[in-house]
Amino acid sequence: MGYSFPEGSKFFFSETFASAKAITALSNANPAVATSAAHGFVDGNEILLSSGWEDAGDSVFVVDQLTTDSFAIKSLNTSDTKWYSPGGGVGSAQLISNWIEIPQILTISTSGGDPKFTTVAPLGRRNAVNIPTGFNASGITLSLAHDESNANFQEMKDISRSLRPVAFKMTLSGGVASYGYGYLAVSEIPQLNANQVNTVTASFSLLGKAMSYAS
Repeated sequence: MGYSFPEGSKFFFSETFASAKAITALSNANPAVATSAAHGFVDGNEILLSSGWEDAGDSVFVVDQLTTDSFAIKSLNTSDTKWYSPGGGVGSAQLISNWIEIPQILTISTSGGDPKFTTVAPLGRRNAVNIPTGFNASGITLSLAHDESNANFQEMKDISRSLRPVAFKMTLSGGVASYGYGYLAVSEIPQLNANQVNTVTASFSLLGKAMSYAS
């Protein structure tokens, strides 16, 4: 049995994406295998995946290089053809690099990602039913100690003002890495409380699924 603790965790963002490599086929398998001519990826590369499959696109994955023209997308299980229609997953992959550390994080909280339901009350039934209709939007909120002179914080503010999507990475002290891709919003007026450090909030609104990997 393993236990994880937050101490030693680090958080990063990146908007450095290499040129897109076309994916001409994406298999229904666990893990999914992508066909991409001369992709250039190696084991452990982190990619932003764009795909015709809603549950695979706009997410960050780790890859295993198989051949010069194919790679496996770790933890992407596309074997259920109900949600991953055969032939419908083609798209592209972009290598992510230049991870920049988010400074002076004090707390983290997550929201969303849970199933959402629509309540239906048929006239012929006494009891209503909840029908699953998808998932709620996922988000991550960080509280940072405010330091206006920090260069990384300044870059985060610039990204926030420009509404540019970025990749997000969280590494835990036990070796687990979690990823996401979406919009970064940064509060620019610090919150002040007596006997506490001044803080600001940074929030990530994810466009796709969050993914986690054990080392």
